[in-house]
Amino acid sequence: MKKKLIVCILLACVFIFAMCKPDNGDNTLGPIINQQQKQAESNESASQEVFLQSFEYYPIDKIVESRMMGVSWKYGSPVDVEDLSYVKVSYWGFDEKPHIGELIVNKMVAKDIIEIFEVLYEARFPIDKIKLIDEYNAEDLKSMADNNTSAFCFREIEGKPGQLSKHSYGAAIDINPIQNPYVYKDKISPIEGKEYVDRSKVSKGMIVKGDACYQAFTSRGWT
Repeated sequence: MKKKLIVCILLACVFIFAMCKPDNGDNTLGPIINQQQKQAESNESASQEVFLQSFEYYPIDKIVESRMMGVSWKYGSPVDVEDLSYVKVSYWGFDEKPHIGELIVNKMVAKDIIEIFEVLYEARFPIDKIKLIDEYNAEDLKSMADNNTSAFCFREIEGKPGQLSKHSYGAAIDINPIQNPYVYKDKISPIEGKEYVDRSKVSKGMIVKGDACYQAFTSRGWT
């Protein structure tokens, strides 16, 4: 009986010693808790991220100019680089998320463009993408086929040799060119926009008379 009692006392002492033993860094539960805490903090930080809107325009700097030279801007252009502005605008993508795009426009309409895109952003008018046409080697058909919204590009009107497009002056902009194709007689450009020629079938990104996009442009004198 005494032996059993002694054994029990010894076991109790060992248990108490183990419970009171100071942490020597070998606690395997610690890293798990730390990882969970870091993940929680990361999630909280991500949820607090705020999309920084951008509606700004600047003179063309050397970096932007180097992207344009020999591509969208070539010698013989009716406007000098100094006549153009680099524009950054926020927009809602087809993925229903905010993005920032870039455009080159005539500096005389840069303020207009900023105001227009602020309206489009507030109205959540969907735009597929907004990139400089230089990313498509200034190939208009390639840019339109990718549904890219673009403005300045020194080029002739397609099918009208010798006649410069208003894009050559930075005074025209194509928005969602697939959903809003150029139609002249039997010609549709880009051809990918063929299914959108019937304007009675309203689709995402289509400009409809009287909508936010239509009003934003026409109220400022655009056609």
